[in-house]
Amino acid sequence: MSIVIVTGSCGLIGSEAALFYGKSGYKVVGIDNDMRQYFFGKDASTRWNRERIVAALGDRYEDNSVDIRHPEAVNEIFARYTSDIALVIHTAAQPSHDWAAEEPFTDFTINANGTLVMLEATRRYCPEAVFVHFSTNKVYGDRPNALPLVELKKRWELNPDHPYFARGIPESMSIDESMHSLFGASKLAGDVLVQEYGRYFDIKSAVFRGGVLSGPQHSGAQLHGFPSYLMKCAMTGTPYTIFGYQGKQVRDVIHSNDVISAIHAFFQNPGKAQVYNLGGGRQSNVSMMEGIEMCQEITGKKMDYSYTDRHRQGDHIWYISDLTRLQSHYPEWKLSYPGVREIFQEIYAFNQKRWAA
Repeated sequence: MSIVIVTGSCGLIGSEAALFYGKSGYKVVGIDNDMRQYFFGKDASTRWNRERIVAALGDRYEDNSVDIRHPEAVNEIFARYTSDIALVIHTAAQPSHDWAAEEPFTDFTINANGTLVMLEATRRYCPEAVFVHFSTNKVYGDRPNALPLVELKKRWELNPDHPYFARGIPESMSIDESMHSLFGASKLAGDVLVQEYGRYFDIKSAVFRGGVLSGPQHSGAQLHGFPSYLMKCAMTGTPYTIFGYQGKQVRDVIHSNDVISAIHAFFQNPGKAQVYNLGGGRQSNVSMMEGIEMCQEITGKKMDYSYTDRHRQGDHIWYISDLTRLQSHYPEWKLSYPGVREIFQEIYAFNQKRWAA
């Protein structure tokens, strides 16, 4: 039986990948030690998602509570399956700007060293496997903030005369001479490593530089996963804090299902050292104030939110992913969700029992 290894297998993208490939006839070998609980507290734990995966897949899912920073433990998993491994999906990460500044060594060793451990295990035990890595748009640092932005009533927007206006920010944007945050720097290190293993060692590999990846299974927290956390606050009455930019900062949001279909498109026809921006693009994006309005309309409740001028260092004012490169390589891949509102509605419907006020 062909094997798919998934790191961060109980997180949003990891769990959806595990369920997709498990139900498609593969054996899924999950690696997840619930570090999300360590990062963001008990409410961010992914243990509930692990139970959901085990219940759905049974013996098609193997759970390994292993730290990806430990080569011996990771190598032992890979050595059990060697040439049967068809695909490695690496989603495990420390995902927060602010948290990284509190523990820089932890952040870097997970995002950079952990990625190196996974790449080296792939090269050693299954060099023919496909390696998919989840990076971030933060590898561009705060360079997007230098774009000519226009302040509108509820959002910042790019000047319509700019060449990025129609489609968003492409992969050709420079990653140099900008503030990345420590998180952005550690993710960039892993990003470049994946590219290098593709070029130097001929590994079939892709880097997906994610915008906001979202969906109903996300264990959102204040420091990461704003659509899930925003809806949770709206449903439970938890106070929400907007950090800077008048609440008009814009993000593109992509549903986890569309992320999985992008992974599978690459898996079926892989390249080497490929880099793709991946987000909701022009089809699915929202400002913070627009998101608050949507959540209030969906829940029928007025949110308790406050504002601070202190924005996160290296954070983006406006970011929309240009999906042209991915769509040109894989023309069958398309966004299936018409916009952010539909994603918020699904988060609301899925979590009514979990987040009942």
